[in-house]
Amino acid sequence: MTNLLNVESVLFYIVICLYFAAMIFYFLFVALKKDGVAKIAAGIQILGLLLHSVALVCRGIGAGRLPMTNQYEFSTSFAWGLCLVSLLFIWRFRFPVIGTFAVPVILLLIGYAAMQSKEVKDLMPSLRSSWLGFHVSTAIIAYGAFGVSFVLGIIFLVRDRMGKNAFWDQHVPAKEKLDLISYRSVCLGLLFLSFTIITGAIWAEQAWGSYWSWDPKETWSLVTWLVYAVYLHLRIRRGWRGRAAAVFAVAGFVCVMFTYVGVNTFLPGIHSYA
Repeated sequence: MTNLLNVESVLFYIVICLYFAAMIFYFLFVALKKDGVAKIAAGIQILGLLLHSVALVCRGIGAGRLPMTNQYEFSTSFAWGLCLVSLLFIWRFRFPVIGTFAVPVILLLIGYAAMQSKEVKDLMPSLRSSWLGFHVSTAIIAYGAFGVSFVLGIIFLVRDRMGKNAFWDQHVPAKEKLDLISYRSVCLGLLFLSFTIITGAIWAEQAWGSYWSWDPKETWSLVTWLVYAVYLHLRIRRGWRGRAAAVFAVAGFVCVMFTYVGVNTFLPGIHSYA
């Protein structure tokens, strides 16, 4: 088991180097305006995701549990989720510019993970539940989708500053298409965040005898859900599009990050382990 944890540690730092290399190539793609460079960047990102997956598997087997129970494990899983969802959107919409903005965020997340303790500890009794995998994995996908909506919101807000030229017209969709792609990523994220809250409530009732205790993490998860729910309501019922929707997507991800990092740092509670 110790050997697997050592392998995971080595792979973790290799993955950081691969994501850094992918970021450099994405930047070169934008600077040199060469499609071949974008393919190299995406290839490196895919390799990083594959090795990242292997690292998480090694961590899980080495620890004897799912690798989702502390700050280090969730941070690196969060980065994995954002990498996966961003690649899916890059492939689905033929939109490599997403990687130029997404990979730096992935690096920040995995860099945060690198600063956390990698020590493997026994699970506290409340975490010894089959609901752990459902609850945390849905949160990882939700946060990854919200991360993509954040990236798309940033691209939308800076689109006008990119100027009019053939490269940007080819590789960055029109604002209407950007808005639609961001909307789809928010829908995906809100769906999985709903699963996260529901499975968390069921798990909490089994572990602590109450579906909801207004723990800071629970409260801010609900705040985040409400922010994105308001986004969808205003879009569907009031026809909000464009810049206002992009700002909302960016603000929503700020709530996501506060729920994850800020609450653990400033508002400790029963979820302080993750």
